[in-house]
Amino acid sequence: MPLSWNEIKDRALSFSKEWAETYNEEADAKPFLEAFFNVFGITRKKIATFEHKVKKLDLHDGYIDLFWKGTLLVEMKSKGKSLDKAYTQAREYLQGIKPHELPQYILISDFETFRLYDYETGEKHEFLLADFVNHVQHFGFIAGYIKRVFKEQDPVNIKAANLMGKLHDRLKAIGYDGHPLELYLVRLLFCLFAEDTTIFEKDLFTDFIANRTAEDGSDLAARLSELFYVLNTPTEKRLKNIDEQLNQFSYVNGKLFEEPLPPASFDTAMRNTLLECCGLNWGNISPAIFGSMFQSVMNPKERRNLGAHYTSEKNILKLIKPLFLDDLWKEFEIIKNNRNKLTDFHKKISQLKFLDPACGCGNFLVITYRELRLLEIEILRVLNKSGQGFLNVGEIIWLDVDMMNGIEYEEFPAQIAMVALWLIDHQMNMLISAEFGQYFVRLPLKKAAKIIHGNALQIDWDNIVSKEQLSFILGNPPFIGKQYQTKEQKQDLLFATEGIKNNSDLDYVAGWYIKAAKYLQNTKIKVAFVSTNSIVQGEQTIILWGQMLNKYNIKIHFAHRTFKWSNEAKGNAAVYCVIIGFASFDTSNKIIYEYEDIKGDAHEIKAKNINPYLVDAKDISIEKKSFPICNVPKMIYGNKPG
Repeated sequence: MPLSWNEIKDRALSFSKEWAETYNEEADAKPFLEAFFNVFGITRKKIATFEHKVKKLDLHDGYIDLFWKGTLLVEMKSKGKSLDKAYTQAREYLQGIKPHELPQYILISDFETFRLYDYETGEKHEFLLADFVNHVQHFGFIAGYIKRVFKEQDPVNIKAANLMGKLHDRLKAIGYDGHPLELYLVRLLFCLFAEDTTIFEKDLFTDFIANRTAEDGSDLAARLSELFYVLNTPTEKRLKNIDEQLNQFSYVNGKLFEEPLPPASFDTAMRNTLLECCGLNWGNISPAIFGSMFQSVMNPKERRNLGAHYTSEKNILKLIKPLFLDDLWKEFEIIKNNRNKLTDFHKKISQLKFLDPACGCGNFLVITYRELRLLEIEILRVLNKSGQGFLNVGEIIWLDVDMMNGIEYEEFPAQIAMVALWLIDHQMNMLISAEFGQYFVRLPLKKAAKIIHGNALQIDWDNIVSKEQLSFILGNPPFIGKQYQTKEQKQDLLFATEGIKNNSDLDYVAGWYIKAAKYLQNTKIKVAFVSTNSIVQGEQTIILWGQMLNKYNIKIHFAHRTFKWSNEAKGNAAVYCVIIGFASFDTSNKIIYEYEDIKGDAHEIKAKNINPYLVDAKDISIEKKSFPICNVPKMIYGNKPG
């Protein structure tokens, strides 16, 4: 189990005192660095090597004092020697390192002064040994504490998805396909993430693959099957003579490793690809965007545009902020100085329930959950400062992934969504651990998001989460115009919109609007969907919104007028969207978000009423007219680009 921050700080103080008089590189560098890693509860020899040999640009051999592949390069000098020269030397070593093994950090030290360079953020931290305890947080990556949770278009996400794509293609080529392949990849994803984020011991999975399987990959599938079984077995129920290294893996539960899978098969190249995956820092992978990238590896055509197929955080926040997040933060600011009210508020947000009825890989649910956990951290920070104090941080974390619910038509993204929520939950638990100095991890997994593999337009949403419990419905249902719907999609739409005149002329997304309108009757549930702007233009407006307003008494609470979806793939037609937030009750706080530049940011307009055309006016509908009001030919189509 990783050390708590409180324990790490205690060790840092002891380390600074013990090594205060050290000065000689040749005699002291190795024991100094061994002790340095011990501050974080890590055995150096498990993850890093001394005197790592590299070929410099001048073709002479160089020897890195300490090298941790993909993570850290350390260059030590005797006390008083130039740290600038040491850094130049370290930079020269980079030329001889394989691209996938390049470190994120370089540490330079003369025993008295430390310089840490972060090549991802561009930051540099410099401090004295005596002040180590006040800078120990910069080395959280050693213990597995990741300081960054989300970053869009990060190359590590794209590289990771590409590597998983290579594994997928090879397994599929040998005949390992369908559900077993999808679940196999999701399990590998979890293991890769787990060893870089304190769920497993540091590099435990990598060591298992590198040192306990044959180089030709002939026994890799068998060893992975054995590992999957162990991960699904409580420690006390494992065999008494189980392999010691296997027994170090934590019991995961959560049913992720429960289902027996047919044996796969690996060769040398596939094993090397998996080891290359292990070389990445999966703690920096964003669950919020990696899921969609991971899904895209299943389709080689989509893979050409990796990074273009996720819903960006910016677009998700456009929806969730006016739907609920802004109101929650406003409430927090009002009551944060009243401890009793703040505790009640904490309980309130822990009881919220969310449903994304077209959740895909869970992007909306992941960002929603992350933002709520960040709010919870702020609540706990205030309570802690007010003198309440926490003996066991696990007891005061009330939010969990079971507040999230989703429906997804395809099985693979549904599996990804459930795992992505576990991963973001763990990242937020690491932030909690760093904040309050206590290590907290949820293992074995006891709760899970309820992600249903099914047809959202055919199944009863009340069977997933009851309307008495549900707080918000949100998401990005599929955009498919009437002319592009398959026979099955057309049947889904007609089923969901039964009884509506001319319902076959609707876009596919309209089915979700009608389903939601029916579901939220006589409730306080709020809904917000991203849609193409076609549903607030032309003939669709009176067909859809005539029902929404007149039959179901829907009121639009906020709306983003037309903006350009920011993540469409290069070469594809532009997608112009709106976001509409609505409920079955009225509100006096209506907002229209207007875009002067459809690629830019919006500005707010207060509105008395938002009608189906997303303007501040009465609820009116313009009916379809085929015959002209003047002497011109009869209209066949409206504005229809060729």
